[in-house]
Amino acid sequence: MNWPYELQIGWRYTRAGRGGRRNRFISFISAASVLGIALGVAALIIVLSVMNGFQRDVRDRMLSVIAHVELVDARGGGMADWQPLAAKARENPAVVGVAPFVASQALVARGEEMKGAMVRGIDPAHEPSVTPLAAQLRETGVLTKLQPGAWGIVIGADLARSLGVYEGDKITIAAPGGQVTPAGVMPRFRTFTLVGTFRSGHYEYDNGLVLTHIDDAARLFRVEGATGVQLKLRDVHEARSVARELMQSLGPEVIVRDWTRSNATWFDAVQVEKRLMSIILTLIVAVAAFNLVSTLVMTVTDKQADIAILRTLGASPRSIMGIFMVQGAASGVIGTLAGVLLGLLVAYNVDVIVPAIERLLNVSFLPGSIYFISYMPSDPQRGDIIPIAVGSLVLALLATIYPSWRASRVQPAEALRYE
Repeated sequence: MNWPYELQIGWRYTRAGRGGRRNRFISFISAASVLGIALGVAALIIVLSVMNGFQRDVRDRMLSVIAHVELVDARGGGMADWQPLAAKARENPAVVGVAPFVASQALVARGEEMKGAMVRGIDPAHEPSVTPLAAQLRETGVLTKLQPGAWGIVIGADLARSLGVYEGDKITIAAPGGQVTPAGVMPRFRTFTLVGTFRSGHYEYDNGLVLTHIDDAARLFRVEGATGVQLKLRDVHEARSVARELMQSLGPEVIVRDWTRSNATWFDAVQVEKRLMSIILTLIVAVAAFNLVSTLVMTVTDKQADIAILRTLGASPRSIMGIFMVQGAASGVIGTLAGVLLGLLVAYNVDVIVPAIERLLNVSFLPGSIYFISYMPSDPQRGDIIPIAVGSLVLALLATIYPSWRASRVQPAEALRYE
């Protein structure tokens, strides 16, 4: 195939510059530009992949414990009969599971150890249809131990370890509010028996969630029946739209909360951090791409005699400009492709690379007591990788315009005067 001579000469200059046969300094600057683009693109892909993986894993672990949508009585009391509300919610085709619940903050105590926790009363017959955690507890037989009036509880593994309790031990729960007595307001206490533990993988729930039977929770917090109804949806990503539909159909007497709004602060923070990291790392790619300007300017100065000869042989200024744009674009393409390959190689092997570094340095990058998860996940997404690659190529192409235009303005007589 006969390629245009601009492409052939531009590619030849690119290879010659890398070999350093004409000018070792130009070769070094060119290699540094390509390496900078590659490292910038790779860093951008790796960071965004890790942030995507972190968001995905936290979301999945969160949704293994909580429902997609919650319906709560706007008056703040209990619902003695939650079935009509559940039946009305089921009219929405996106709803595939319903379960009543009672939830309130409380203090969990064992001896001198005391921790704040969320106590959730659940119905063992309905809860597995809403949350994967309850389905898992049913498979292991733990859920069947929650019987009404037995005052049994299931707590997170981290909470059990911090309290120093094991299955069969007694745990005291102090409900908010108090009981008015002649001696004053006394806190309400109740002793429960630990019948099992769970591990969701989400530190916030493993260290701060207590499950008990809904009847026992209603008696402890003195409410009539359930305080709300949990819903499981066909598609978790439809939570906001389904919540809006339910708000319209159920009326103002019911408060509708979907999982994205219940945890909106955390997810919004992740999105802001992702945008900021994208901007910062894109600047790194931009700096590396615009290093091509200095590379091409020096190349134009070094190749003035060649430019003059090409002009005397009939090459047009547009062709000269095309030659050097090919050279700069080739460096951008090579750097971008190398960066994409390196970024994907690391992103798909983060689960192997990071533990190896942690063992080598004897450190932990994500302590479980501080972060939601204790390992570094990764989720490379096409929607991130393609814009990164395209943006890098565009920046490299823009960086070649001015030096290439300068090359097209070289006058043959001036260039050959001292040759």
